[in-house]
Amino acid sequence: MLVIAERINATRRRIARAFEERDARLLAREVRRQAQAGADFIDVNAGSDPAREVENLSWAVEVVQDCTELPLCLDSANADALRAAVRLVRGEVVMLNSVTGEREKMARVLPLAAECGARLVALAMDDHGLPETAERRMEVTASLVEAAGQHGIPADRLYVDPCIQPVSTSPGQAMEVLSAVFRIMQAFPGVHTTCGLSNISFGLPGRALVNRTYLACLIMAGLDSAIVDPTAEGLMDAVRAAEALAGRDEFCMNYIRAAREAGV
Repeated sequence: MLVIAERINATRRRIARAFEERDARLLAREVRRQAQAGADFIDVNAGSDPAREVENLSWAVEVVQDCTELPLCLDSANADALRAAVRLVRGEVVMLNSVTGEREKMARVLPLAAECGARLVALAMDDHGLPETAERRMEVTASLVEAAGQHGIPADRLYVDPCIQPVSTSPGQAMEVLSAVFRIMQAFPGVHTTCGLSNISFGLPGRALVNRTYLACLIMAGLDSAIVDPTAEGLMDAVRAAEALAGRDEFCMNYIRAAREAGV
């Protein structure tokens, strides 16, 4: 499973302060911790100050690239911030997070993703708002896949996010998302699925337990990517166990290797 590490996010107080104070050392520590824990991509979100987001995201991209060779996931709802930051990316692989099925956002982000050959997180929501059912998520996904194809973006560069909602306030949505992930992976060959995992546990105690349990369920449904905190207790262990159970770890070798390294 592709692990997109979420901790460089300016909605977190310490990270927001690091942006304000241009504390490159704090960002670097967070990046290295996540890389060591098993991240495949580093998500970079500078959205705490909309007035400075273009400037802040570009600064963070430079800082992160100075301390890791992992590819970046540029995380912004501001297409101008994405455009400015993607020009600074040094490697050939980059991910943009994100586009939605909203017409205005597709018109701004899809051409950019096509131009730079980026992988693209696509949220399964549109001008009608957040979907309530797996069926509506399928409909939005179909429109996103079609629109991406019209811009020359192949299916295997799309990472569809079915939009997880907190189980504490929307209990039925956990099963709708599971159903959507399974159906998307079956209906759209080549398309990937991802999610902002921590949304599921918002407002609950023991969030790490809820997060890793739901992630294991999602992997069994076919999820092949997630935006997560890889340093969270037990999360990467849950990923490896779920992938072994789902038949995505031949002879359970990744699971066995990780267990041996941990002295289990």
